[in-house]
Amino acid sequence: MKKIIFVLALTLGSMTAFAQSTEQVEESATEVVAQDQFSEIAAEELPEAVTAAVAKNYPTATIDKAYVNEEKQFKLEVSLEDGTSGTLYADEEGNWIEM
Repeated sequence: MKKIIFVLALTLGSMTAFAQSTEQVEESATEVVAQDQFSEIAAEELPEAVTAAVAKNYPTATIDKAYVNEEKQFKLEVSLEDGTSGTLYADEEGNWIEM
């Protein structure tokens, strides 16, 4: 009888842990989608302050793609002369932001 109660308790605990993990994954996916509401724009459409910030802080960088969201935040896909690439985020005043 003790073994049956132990198995039931263990099973219930496992199902609860699984349900919590699933909820955390769903919340994370929602956050990623919310952050990625950017629309692609031509690099020429970037504000002068943003292109100046890239030129100042990353002089060997080339802006490969540019995106903007409703809050006038810019997502920049850049590549450097050494072959590395990355993504930068800036506001319309050319200040770097964390996303």
